[in-house]
Amino acid sequence: MIIVGELINSSRKAIAPAVESRDAAFIQEVAQKQLDAGATYIDVNCGTRVHDEPEMLTWLVETVQAAVNAPLCIDSPNPVAIEAALKVHKGQALINSISAEKERYEAILPLITKHNARIMALCMDDTGMPETAEQRLVIVERLYKGLTEACVKPEDIFFDPLVKPISVNTNFGNEVLETIKEIHARYPGVHTTCGLSNISFGLPVRKLLNQAFLVMCIANGMDSAILDPLDNQIMSLLIASEALVGRDDYCMNYLTAQRKGIFS
Repeated sequence: MIIVGELINSSRKAIAPAVESRDAAFIQEVAQKQLDAGATYIDVNCGTRVHDEPEMLTWLVETVQAAVNAPLCIDSPNPVAIEAALKVHKGQALINSISAEKERYEAILPLITKHNARIMALCMDDTGMPETAEQRLVIVERLYKGLTEACVKPEDIFFDPLVKPISVNTNFGNEVLETIKEIHARYPGVHTTCGLSNISFGLPVRKLLNQAFLVMCIANGMDSAILDPLDNQIMSLLIASEALVGRDDYCMNYLTAQRKGIFS
């Protein structure tokens, strides 16, 4: 499972003052803890810093990679900030994100190819966020065709079906699950990912719904997730689910986690 550790985000109360004061030690500690807990990528996001985002995102990349030997997920709506961060990133970065929206697609695609980056591809176009699996898959086809024709490898594409809250429409979860299943059936080699928490927006006991939805997504083929790797409960469910769907040879990851006390 490819895990994107989501904690270094300036919209979080604990992170905002550390970014503001450039507290490198604090940021590096958060990064290291996520890596130790199983993160594959460390997400860096300072989108709340509207006036100095390129500078601050560059600082975050350099600060985190000075402490941890891991690639980062460069997370920003601002192509200028993404480009600045990519210039100092070591190794192959993951960009969050591109979509089928014309302006964003044309701004991000050259950055992907220039820096040989991996890419999260959102199921969204200029008409907005789709509601059904069928609508999502039309966008997936367009993005897959455009990205691969630009020489982006399928294994470097992470499709995000964009989770919408079931409090608005009780079928929204099913539409995402169907999209994930069909993406893997139609486009071998690509990855699927999502931010889980939108599924529970507006409902009580949100963690329960997020955790249940993660298990269901994995059962339908999802092989990446954006989450808090320091949350033992959600990591326990992730590890157990991977074993149950045959993605953990001889259950070695499961047994290792048990020995480390993750399931306690």
